Amino acid sequence: MPPPADIVKVAIEWPGAFPKLMEIDQVSACVRVCLAGLWSLANHDQFALQHADSSNFYITEKNRNEIKNGAILRLTTSPAQNAQQLHERIQSSSMDAKLEALKDLANYSRDVTFAQEFINLDGISLLTQMVESGTERYQKLQKIMKPCFGDMLSFTLTAFVELMDHGIVSWDTFSVAFIKKIASYVNKFASDISILQRSLAILESMVLNSHDLYQKVAQEITIGQLIPHLQGTDQEIQTYTIAVINALFLKAPDDKRQVSCSYISEMANILAQKQLRSIILTHVIRAQRAINNEMAHQLYVLQVLTFNLLEDRMMTKMDPQDQAQRDIIFELRRIAFDAESEPNNSSGSIEKRKSMYTRDYKKLGFINHVNPAMDFTQTPPGMLALDNMLYFAKHHQDAYIRIVLENSSREDKHECPFGRSSIELTKMLCEILKVGELPSETCNDFHPMFFTHDRSFEEFFCICIQLLNKTWKEMRATSEDFNKVMQVVKEQIMRALTTKPSSLDQFKSKLQNLSYTEILKIRQSERMNQEDFQSRPILELKEKIQPEILELIKQQRLNRLVEGTCFRKLNSRRRQGTVQTYLAKLSSSILAL
Repeated sequence: MPPPADIVKVAIEWPGAFPKLMEIDQVSACVRVCLAGLWSLANHDQFALQHADSSNFYITEKNRNEIKNGAILRLTTSPAQNAQQLHERIQSSSMDAKLEALKDLANYSRDVTFAQEFINLDGISLLTQMVESGTERYQKLQKIMKPCFGDMLSFTLTAFVELMDHGIVSWDTFSVAFIKKIASYVNKFASDISILQRSLAILESMVLNSHDLYQKVAQEITIGQLIPHLQGTDQEIQTYTIAVINALFLKAPDDKRQVSCSYISEMANILAQKQLRSIILTHVIRAQRAINNEMAHQLYVLQVLTFNLLEDRMMTKMDPQDQAQRDIIFELRRIAFDAESEPNNSSGSIEKRKSMYTRDYKKLGFINHVNPAMDFTQTPPGMLALDNMLYFAKHHQDAYIRIVLENSSREDKHECPFGRSSIELTKMLCEILKVGELPSETCNDFHPMFFTHDRSFEEFFCICIQLLNKTWKEMRATSEDFNKVMQVVKEQIMRALTTKPSSLDQFKSKLQNLSYTEILKIRQSERMNQEDFQSRPILELKEKIQPEILELIKQQRLNRLVEGTCFRKLNSRRRQGTVQTYLAKLSSSILAL
């Protein structure tokens, strides 16, 4: 019979002695006592089992059921005893002893069992004191023993990060002096990769885990101080730097709109300014090395946060009585039709002017020809759609005029309404880019092309509105086909985005190859590959008969077990030509072998 599931065979090491093989009952509570007895060790409560691999994690009552057969374990001092010894050693007056103790502490702190014991000794406070003031005692020695000082500080910060990552101690307990010291390391130790990395990691965690610390960190660290770290060659440092920028933006106060109206514009300037964008593009995205998953995630978060700056405009309705907003619509009309000076304000000219405006607004493709401001009262996309239309009209004037005049010369039912199309397209693009949604914690789907232009969303819109007009003509669509055209355009955009174009021009080129005819071919090909197994009737049939099939398989397997199987019996002393076998089968009651 196989051994009980609770029994595992392991090797146990003890310093200065030969390893011993033994069986451990994962249920028994007296494992440590028995092990201590193997080497006649007194005070068995001061010992514990530990994995002998690089993790060095302790075996506890909670995790000992995870021990695998063949594992190599080590009998060592208990977590409490080890924590007490390291707590004393890191306060040694000997620099060498202190350095070795901090190195061990950084290693052991990854284990939550040890971390709990060390924290119970007020170990976090001891480390923060060493960072705030203890390191200053060695500042005078830094020039003559710089490597030792740098390693000591690096191990101290590493131990601190590992201990805090367990979530046992609140981040709200740290002083301003500690925050200032960590922030100062971002500049002071720019050449020491390990110290810089830990300092950035601590700043990020402070911002993400404490509202109060966010305010204090934001006062101590600026984007200008972080930008130089993006220009280096170490991708890990670049990743942590972008992570701090993201954290500062992501954890801004919820009441920022009420408390500080300048905050959004300030962060918009930070994230959209050409310097930061171009540095990330040049030194991170286009660097001669592959982008790892963590960097891709941070770039994705930065991309989402940048687009989320559009949420305010996306959720703002147009006020039909606001003259400044109405002037934007007048500007769209002026650019499209190059209107001459308005008629004199007489009773006769007022009616003529209203009629002319109504005619022009109809040509511009608005739903409400009399008062097009009403078209922008739905959120989303709100005022963001009007912003996009104005940007297109001003920065791509020839294309804008061509689209408007081209459609105004068609029959009413065949024209592609620019106004309505722009509003629906803006809404679609916001859905595709998930404007207003928080970044996913696991996604790393960033698009390099959005880092190539200061106004990437607007340029994205300009490319897509021209695509929409092109697709409309290819489909020979009428007003009744509007939703069908939008579906095709969305598919074209999504397929082009999946290729991850490196620039907006490359994205535009991809769209050129995804004509309506090509989309039909792709759909047909996919349908041919999937319809045999993914069509609705087959899926419904599969769902209906699956329980019956599973039950049949189960019964066949049980019948086979009841029937039994003959196995050869191994015997080193068996005679030549003699083969012994034994029969193993399940009882007819299906309860035992």
